[in-house]
Amino acid sequence: MPDIVRLAIIGAGSRGTNYARLATASGRGAVVAVVDPDPRRRASFAAEYELPETSVFADWRDLAALPRLADAAVIATPDRLHTDPAIAFADAGYHLLLEKPMAPTAADSERIVEAAERNDVLLMVCHVMRYSGYSRALKELLDAGRIGEIISVEHLEPIGWWHFAHSYVRGNWAREAESSSMLMAKSSHDLDWLSHIIGEPVRRVSSFGSLSFFTPANKPATAAERCVDCPLVGTCAYSAPRIYERFLGDPVGERWPLAVLADPVTPERIGEALRTGPYGACVFNGDNDVADHQVVNLEYANGATASFTVTAFTELDFRKTRIFGSRGSIDGDGRNLVIHDFETDKKETIETAIDGGASAADGHGGADTALIDAFLTAVRSGDRALVESGGRESLRSHEIVWAAEAARRSGTVVEIRTATEAVLATP
Repeated sequence: MPDIVRLAIIGAGSRGTNYARLATASGRGAVVAVVDPDPRRRASFAAEYELPETSVFADWRDLAALPRLADAAVIATPDRLHTDPAIAFADAGYHLLLEKPMAPTAADSERIVEAAERNDVLLMVCHVMRYSGYSRALKELLDAGRIGEIISVEHLEPIGWWHFAHSYVRGNWAREAESSSMLMAKSSHDLDWLSHIIGEPVRRVSSFGSLSFFTPANKPATAAERCVDCPLVGTCAYSAPRIYERFLGDPVGERWPLAVLADPVTPERIGEALRTGPYGACVFNGDNDVADHQVVNLEYANGATASFTVTAFTELDFRKTRIFGSRGSIDGDGRNLVIHDFETDKKETIETAIDGGASAADGHGGADTALIDAFLTAVRSGDRALVESGGRESLRSHEIVWAAEAARRSGTVVEIRTATEAVLATP
């Protein structure tokens, strides 16, 4: 049982860097190797952790081919590039911390799970919502029967107008063919979380949604191709300079989103990114194709129901949830829980352990730290009960996403049977 868990970071982008920093800040993790194809990012990461040249790689295959250098690999490559490195490092004996989604298709996700099981290595998927203090407090209340039997749930994910423009119009998740559906990329968290708190498998799914607003049809007649050249730059809600320049000088904002545009962050480099890179392009140019709003309706095995809404058109904030039970209800805003007991007709407010804001730069309110803590402890102790989002659990929740996308495209209600049915795989 290692005292310090040695980590190899496969993908030194925003998520890989975040997990590395949290692990080392805890004093219980050490970064001993990094893989990233971008030479500037690779060099910056290697310098931060004082890695020798022999521990720095442009291609994950070169690291996987060596005798095992670390106890665990953090797979934080782009969504469609998870499968091969995850399998290879499992085969090499590494425990795996795998960024969600596991893979865009059922077949590849199953291959990853099978590789972890075949090699008896720990696999934790980064469904961070399960690990927050807020979620733990809510789950304890529900499991204790505070509101009786769960009858129905109403859940909202407010992405935030500028966050959606950053990630799903201008950013890495703008086109499904290059990443995955918006529902998988952003809301696999939520559908997994709903199954976690309700504690029942989903049986039937329907879904509606589309790309409605971020299209060329909605481009103002006077708008330019790039925001810095646009006469609307000072008034448009999606103006890139207005979105990004306000984060300059803010340590949290410079970690994300600004470090995605330029690393290291300087006013000059951000300005250059807005003049020449994708994050300065008009959001109405039509380079994106993922849905900007979607609803998913869920029926669980015990008859409970849930409605889930995800939308771009909000402020960036914590999720909002209302849970309706046979003896009471709970209203949650990601920070606090308000319990209404029907028997006494009284309400109680519980403040949960939230550390920071809802964004990735803030560590999702402390959930990222809790996830890393659980992973490091599980690797050190061998206690796999600490892994609440293992491979099989995550495969089941991914299945709900594939079913919802099949339902949305076909306009039908999809019945879920098994996670490996090819009919549920993303086309």
